[in-house]
Amino acid sequence: MKRLKSADMSEELNLKRAIEQLLEIDAFFTGDMAVKGPALNFPEPAGFVSPASPAQLPAEVKQAVSEPVIQYKIGENMTKTQALEIIAEQVRACRACPLGSTRLNAVPGEGDPDAAIVFVGEAPGADEDSTGRPFVGRAGKLLTDIIAAMGLKREQVYICNTLKCRPPGNRDPLPSEKDACRHFLRSQLDIIKPKVIVALGSHAARELLATDEAIGKLRGVFQQYKTSPNASPIKLMPTYHPAYLLRNYSPDNRRRVWEDMQLVMAELGLKIPKKQVEKE
Repeated sequence: MKRLKSADMSEELNLKRAIEQLLEIDAFFTGDMAVKGPALNFPEPAGFVSPASPAQLPAEVKQAVSEPVIQYKIGENMTKTQALEIIAEQVRACRACPLGSTRLNAVPGEGDPDAAIVFVGEAPGADEDSTGRPFVGRAGKLLTDIIAAMGLKREQVYICNTLKCRPPGNRDPLPSEKDACRHFLRSQLDIIKPKVIVALGSHAARELLATDEAIGKLRGVFQQYKTSPNASPIKLMPTYHPAYLLRNYSPDNRRRVWEDMQLVMAELGLKIPKKQVEKE
């Protein structure tokens, strides 16, 4: 009986420490001004179309959705928003790999079509699969905190994944799945033309940079990404995935991510919030 009580006490202490660590991460990236607790119901961005209802699109955009190849001329026959919605509709209709049949909802991405920063993750998780929106679970809350620490809002950036459908059981994406989905991400980045891409985690970094290097070696240094051979290069910053921070909490890991984000902020001419300067 004494052993059982000791085990229970140890489990309780571990849970308490885990909660304390999450709150410390929260405080680090939000200047102690975060709302504590889950609070994962992020407001839907302007123009967001629920996957449960049909999209209300202009006739010319509806026609483009049915075309096998994405065709657009931004500023001539459609806006960036319309071009991104074409891709979103094609993602929702895609069955190029088995994930199209196992998913609940495709997760094309969301945010500002004119965003200076695009955050790219690996693939949707269970929360994203159920809502059709990227980064809305616990990792999504942490990403939102990081964005806020940079002095921005979710609505001012664009967030998406390399894969647009959830792999069963959150397993790693298969090469064939990445091959089938790659053109969607390239088209999104080509339309948005961000100044900086932030690759969240090893899978996103390796996919975008076509490398096998570990994220620990890639992070902290700007790389270059091209949507096509003739396109202008976009600066890309690899960093740790928010889910990695939640699983492998340490002051060093969260500081490394913040150092990476400060490099991104400097590249974009953003000021480091006073609250964070004081923490440094």
